[in-house]
Amino acid sequence: MVQVCLNGTRGAADGAKVPLTPEAMAESAAEAVAAGAADVHVHPRTPCGRDSVSPRVVAATLDAIRARVAVPVGVTTGAWAEPDPAQRLARVRDWTVLPDHASVNWHEPGAEELAAALMERGVGVEAGIWSGTDGAARFAASALGPRVLRVLAEVTDTAGRTAVATARALLAELGPAFGRPVLLHGEDGGAWPVLRLAQRLGLATRIGLEDTLHLPDGQRALSNAQLVAQAVSRHPSGRG
Repeated sequence: MVQVCLNGTRGAADGAKVPLTPEAMAESAAEAVAAGAADVHVHPRTPCGRDSVSPRVVAATLDAIRARVAVPVGVTTGAWAEPDPAQRLARVRDWTVLPDHASVNWHEPGAEELAAALMERGVGVEAGIWSGTDGAARFAASALGPRVLRVLAEVTDTAGRTAVATARALLAELGPAFGRPVLLHGEDGGAWPVLRLAQRLGLATRIGLEDTLHLPDGQRALSNAQLVAQAVSRHPSGRG
């Protein structure tokens, strides 16, 4: 399975066509799904371009994307969108339109409470486990581990060769991961090497402007769809 990560925290200053409005996100998602993406991960944005977990902002984003695609759509709950754990939890509990899944970074304060609240509302949880953090150890000790939708193993090392070694170490640290599916991905210089590793290992993966602005040959990507097409072409089963 190839998931498309539409925007992340990137913006116009990154020199790429990063979708920032609900309409642009919907258009980009539709193009990426047509190119082979089977799942969507998005960072809802306020009108001024800031990541947000506001019920109003999340609803507008999900409604727009779902009007264009029929695949699962997930959102971030990263602490940068709402640094106060109690406030972040309150906002998630107030969501009026629910995503199919939401990523919860296990190393962030309040992760367990947030994941539990999402599960109570019927939202699938992607357990975000970042390399270089204590996320894997916290997840291994979590009573919620067996109930997550999948583990989102994120390699934060951006040097290609080193990123692959870091990815292997992260997978070893995760171990059986409560038997949950693992989606492995990298970022920037590590994005394509880690994606290829994930495909060789038969793991789900993701690609998009959140993770990289470049194609495998180093050229600037023109769109999320172009990145997805490259990922799928490198692995015929990527569409599944």
